[in-house]
Amino acid sequence: MTSHTDTLTQILSAKQGIITEEMKTVAQNEGVEPEFVMEGVKNGTIVILKNNQRKGSIPVGVGAGLSVKINANIGTSNERSGLKEELKKVKIIEETGADVLMDLSTGKGIDEVRAEIIAATKLPIGTVPMYQAGKEALDEYKNIAKLSKEKLFSDIEKQCRDGVDFITVHCGVTKFVIEQLEKQKRVTGIVSRGGAMLACWIKATGCENPLYEYYDELLEIVKKYDVVLSLGDGLRPGCGADAGDRAQVAETIVLGELVKRAKEKGVQAMVEGPGHVPLNLIPSMIQTIKQLTDNAPLYVLGPLVTDIAPGYDHITSAIGGTLAALNGADFLCYVTPAEHLGLPTPEQVKEGIMASKIAAHAADVARGNKKAVEMDKKMSIARKDLDWKEQKSMALDPEKFSEISFEEEKPCTMCGDYCSMKIFREYF
Repeated sequence: MTSHTDTLTQILSAKQGIITEEMKTVAQNEGVEPEFVMEGVKNGTIVILKNNQRKGSIPVGVGAGLSVKINANIGTSNERSGLKEELKKVKIIEETGADVLMDLSTGKGIDEVRAEIIAATKLPIGTVPMYQAGKEALDEYKNIAKLSKEKLFSDIEKQCRDGVDFITVHCGVTKFVIEQLEKQKRVTGIVSRGGAMLACWIKATGCENPLYEYYDELLEIVKKYDVVLSLGDGLRPGCGADAGDRAQVAETIVLGELVKRAKEKGVQAMVEGPGHVPLNLIPSMIQTIKQLTDNAPLYVLGPLVTDIAPGYDHITSAIGGTLAALNGADFLCYVTPAEHLGLPTPEQVKEGIMASKIAAHAADVARGNKKAVEMDKKMSIARKDLDWKEQKSMALDPEKFSEISFEEEKPCTMCGDYCSMKIFREYF
């Protein structure tokens, strides 16, 4: 039992047998019983993205037995994108149907940008506090080693207080894990921006990662706001050749330890995964990560199954994301056609979301999700009946459907008056 001074987080509520309003909302949206959600939260196999200080936002459940969720990244930069364009992307994200978004801003006025994005949407929002802390240290001192633990933790609390629902923290980039990286001689080194910042900080100072060394303090901060920890994969493989190496595995083992410590403290935690992974390695890698991290919800970037498709990485990501989700991944981070090339335009944001939605839905169907299976069945019936209006309503992208399809009163596409469905109905 918790004391009166404790924050009654989703986990602590579940341990007391309390079904929260957030659990009820998630259950209703997922088509499952509230007790099922409560048990998942209690065991740590489900997390609910909902800062307890943020009013009016939509609680989203991620984890075992729920539909596969999609995240879309946005964020300002000094080089190109400003607040106006990012707010346009927020609108597209909502209209296109992503479940969650992350603000990865590194441009000017990060605090103001975050406030505007939070105010512009009811979707759960994630951030990477290290981006702001590291950028501001580099701006001021020109040296990442000058970043203090106090500054980093202050930015973490500020972002939680502002209302973000989950934060990516690269707690598993420890001195030992960096030693494994140096022994490995990777092809692409560290491709995670937050992971690279912390690795350089460790090498320059000789000190342990403060997110790991002071992990209990971090837990106390996020517990206050019931913010979900997304334990970042700072050493995720940046190419297929690096997939499953000792650095990645070493970090994953650390993350498994940190998941258990978070749950013991009443803090929700999920784990981030790869990256770039050849198709044949995805099933075993996803299953191993889930086993090592106590079946915590798994959030994957892709995985991208080949490295030679710049401009089409939303497709390579969708291929990998489908197989990853079929084998236990719970949350897909979208990849746009601009991956590896630059910041995505609003149009490319939509392309990335649609590719991820197809991957997530295909996995949901294969996993036997009742809502997903029923959606496919309804579309099939509408096609048989030549019901164009119903087909449009069931389409993942109704706008694209309208661009390509014939009007309702015209003959079936391709076949004209000799449509197979019309012929079939004459005799059966």
